[in-house]
Amino acid sequence: MHTRDGVRISRRATTFPITVRPTPADVAIADAIARNTAPAPEQIARGLTWGADEKVLLVVAAAGWLASRGRSATVQRAGNHALLVTVVASLLPHGLKLLFNQLRPDRLTVIGHVHGIPVSGHRDDAFPSGHALHMGALASAAAALPTRSRRAIQAVAVGLSLTRIAVLAHWASDVAAGFALGATLERLLRLWTGYPAGMSQRSKTR
Repeated sequence: MHTRDGVRISRRATTFPITVRPTPADVAIADAIARNTAPAPEQIARGLTWGADEKVLLVVAAAGWLASRGRSATVQRAGNHALLVTVVASLLPHGLKLLFNQLRPDRLTVIGHVHGIPVSGHRDDAFPSGHALHMGALASAAAALPTRSRRAIQAVAVGLSLTRIAVLAHWASDVAAGFALGATLERLLRLWTGYPAGMSQRSKTR
C-alpha cells in the first residue's frame, strides 16, 4: 500500500474484469487538492458540478427538443441532435462502468474530507467521468456555433468538467478520457442526425 498525506492508494488487485489505476500525475493532482482545498470552494464546486449532471441535461435537452418542434428544419435538426446525444451520453458511462473498475479519489483521503471534500457516487465508478463525457459532447457540438457563443460554451464545458476533479469525484485522467469520448460520440452521431447542416455557413459569417 502506497500512502501520501492527502491520498492513499492501494495496490491490491481487484477481481473486477478491467481495473483502471490512476497515473502518478493523477495521484499528485488529487493529493494537492486534498491538501489545499477548503469547505467554501468545495461547496461551490459541488454546486457547479450539477450543471453537468445527466438528469439536469436530459431535462434541458428534452425541453429544447420540444421547443424546436414547428421551427425551421435547421432548428429541428439541432433539437434532434441535442436530445439524441444527451440520451446516448447518459447511457454510455453506465455501460462502461460495468466494464471498468476504478476507486474514486475521494475514498482515498482523510485530509481531503477534513478540508471539505464530499463523497461522490459509487466508490468504484471513477472511470470514465460521465459529467465530462456530457461536457465533451457539448463542447464538440458548440463548434458549429458563432465564434463568441462557441468560445463561451466550450469554456463552460471545460470549467464544469474540472469541478469533477476539484471535488475528487474523479481522477484527472477520468475527466480527460470522458471529455474526449464525449467529443468523439457527438461527431459520430452527426452522421445520423445530419447536424449541423444549415448552421456552419452562418457561423463562418459571424
